[in-house]
Amino acid sequence: MSQEQPRRPIKYGDVFSVESDIAETPVAPRDAALMQTAENAMLGQIQKGAAASIMQSAAERNEKGGFVGHEDMTDVAAGQGFSITETNLPGRRIITEEIGGQVVGQYSQQSSLQSLAPPSSHGEVKGGGGITIGEALEATALTAGKKPVEWSDAAAIQAAEVRATGRINVTPGGVAAAAQSAATINARTTRDEDKTKLADILTDATAKLPADKQVTRKDAEGVAAAEMRNDPMLTTHPAGVAASVAAAARLNQSNKN
Repeated sequence: MSQEQPRRPIKYGDVFSVESDIAETPVAPRDAALMQTAENAMLGQIQKGAAASIMQSAAERNEKGGFVGHEDMTDVAAGQGFSITETNLPGRRIITEEIGGQVVGQYSQQSSLQSLAPPSSHGEVKGGGGITIGEALEATALTAGKKPVEWSDAAAIQAAEVRATGRINVTPGGVAAAAQSAATINARTTRDEDKTKLADILTDATAKLPADKQVTRKDAEGVAAAEMRNDPMLTTHPAGVAASVAAAARLNQSNKN
C-alpha cells in the first residue's frame, strides 16, 4: 500500500496531553526551533524523546504536507510561550517542560558536578540560566538560515553582539563583522543562490562571541529597533534575528514567573 500524504496537520493535541486552543493548533517549524533552543540552553543538548524532538518531527511532517510554512510560528509560541524548569534534589534533578502553561513532559536526570557549577566569568548561563543572545542568534540559523544577509540583518546582529559583549565597537572576526561584510557583498551580487545566507554567519554564533548574556526584554527591543531602522519597509523579518531574540526573551521571562 502506497504511503499517502497526511490529510490534516499534526496538532499539539495529537502529540501532547494538552487542552483548549493549544490542542487544536498545528505544530509549526519555528515553534520546534524555539523549543530546541530552550533545551540546548537549559539542558546542554536536545533530549531524545522530549518535547523538542517530538515537535521537530511533527513540524517537518506538517511542512511537507503543506499545512505550515518553514518560517511559521504559532500563537502558542509567540504568545503563550514555552518553559523548561528544573528542581534540584540530592543526586538528581527533575526537568519539567510546559507549553502554554500545560505540562507536556517531566523526567529525571542524574546531577553532575558540572551542572551545579556557577556561571562562567563571561556571564554565560549554563543549565538553568535561560537562553543567551548567542543561542538566540543560533536559533535564527534554524528558522531563517536560507535568507540572504541584508543590511537590516547585519544591523540586528551588531546590536545583539553589542548587548552580549557590552562593547560598543564591532568585534574583529565576530558575527557582526561577518554580517556586515556579507551584507556589503550581497548588495553587489545578483543571484540569491550566490549570496551569503544567515546560516553561514550565525551557525555556532555562541562560540564566535567573546562574551554572552541571558536575553532580556530590553535586549529584544534594542535588536528589533536596529533591524527595523535599517529595513526599507521599516519592519522586522517574521523569522529573523529580532524575532528569535524576542522569542528567547519571552521564554526567559516565562521561566522567571
